Amino acid sequence: MAQLIDGKAVAARVRAEVKAEVDRLKVERGLVPGLAVVRVGEDPASKTYVTGKKKAAEEVGFHSWEHHRDSTVSQDELLALVHRLNEDPAVHGILVQLPLPRHIDADVIISAVRPEKDADGFHPMNAGSLLLGRAATRPCTPLGVMRLLEEIGCEPSGKRAVVVGRSNIVGKPMALMLLQRNATVTVCHSKSDLPSEVSRADILVVAVGVRELVKGAWIKPGAVVIDVGMNRKEEDNKLVGDVEFAAASERASFITPVPGGVGPMTIAMLIRNTLEAAIRSLVPSSY
Repeated sequence: MAQLIDGKAVAARVRAEVKAEVDRLKVERGLVPGLAVVRVGEDPASKTYVTGKKKAAEEVGFHSWEHHRDSTVSQDELLALVHRLNEDPAVHGILVQLPLPRHIDADVIISAVRPEKDADGFHPMNAGSLLLGRAATRPCTPLGVMRLLEEIGCEPSGKRAVVVGRSNIVGKPMALMLLQRNATVTVCHSKSDLPSEVSRADILVVAVGVRELVKGAWIKPGAVVIDVGMNRKEEDNKLVGDVEFAAASERASFITPVPGGVGPMTIAMLIRNTLEAAIRSLVPSSY
């Protein structure tokens, strides 16, 4: 039976580490990290996520601001807001909550955020730095997965890692981070032979947003299973992941629950990214 990977507990440790560093910065340098979140419209999920991010930022001692705009806001108006935040020295991290309304080009908005203030790690320059193995802000969710692997003592080097999903937010950066840690990485998608590929994984990361797509019977005995998915069941409104949890738990050595696994880590690493951006602001040329 697999051991559960407690994302809530690990996220709490990350926040405690950040708070200790924030307290030190305040005393030694008079610096308070600042996180600005931009939210457009009234998407319920976005509102919930932003509330959680703002709460976490305030708990560790950050300055925190939410800039909410109506769904009818123009792209030019949103760009003007991002530019103002870019120029504000009190703001070290900027997060544009996705999705944005259809009339706004999300790529344009994300690219307008200065790379050094890109708390999400989505800017093309940061994505390119990840590809090239250079220091830069990493996307929060895969960064959180790497911390979870570290916490359970799972060293990727020499292991076969399979990432199911090829999104720019999770799948692709996840594969690159595992590759940098010397894992042998396979990225799967809708055209892949999933049962065959999954069965060979020592480390399995699933991020596709399809309820229980990966069956427990496919899991290699002893594998570490990281389920990034979060899907709501219509019949009872409960949250489930992309992996068939009960059956997978019978074969895996470690597995993340849904909820309470990867989710809390995403916000924790956002806070960590903002702290590191604030530290870099003390020596701008270090970025």
